[in-house]
Amino acid sequence: MPMTKNGKVIEDELPSTIQRSDEKAKETFAKAHDSAVEEYGDGQRAHQTAYAALKHTHEKVGDHWEPKDHKGPSDEQAAGGRDTDRETAEGVDANATKEHLYDIAQELDIEGRSDMDKDELIEAIKKANRRKTDQARDD
Repeated sequence: MPMTKNGKVIEDELPSTIQRSDEKAKETFAKAHDSAVEEYGDGQRAHQTAYAALKHTHEKVGDHWEPKDHKGPSDEQAAGGRDTDRETAEGVDANATKEHLYDIAQELDIEGRSDMDKDELIEAIKKANRRKTDQARDD
C-alpha cells in the first residue's frame, strides 16, 4: 500500500508512532517505504527498510520519533543491511553517548537512571518507549 500520493504523505497509512512525529519523520518513512515497495513488493521487508531509513535521522522517544543530532544508523541492525540478523534497539539511538541516553531517560522519567550503564539505559528506554506507545494506542 503506498504511503504517498502525488508527492504528499498519506498519514492514515503510517504507523501510529510516526503519525505522532514531525513532518520530516513522516516523509522519510513514507518515501523509503514506497521505494522499497517498488523494489521488493509490499510487506515486512518494505517496512523494515523504511524503519532503517528513519533510524538514520530520527530516534524513538516515548510514543514518537524525534530528530537526532547526527545522521547515521541507530544500531547495528540498521547499519547492517538485508542479511544481518542483529538485535535491534527498537529506535533507541544505541550509538549515542551515555550522556544523551541519560537525557532521554530523564525525559521519560526512568527511575534509577543515574546508576545505569549505557546498555542498561538502552534497555530501560526501549521498555519505556514500548509502554508509552501502548498507552498512546489505547487513547
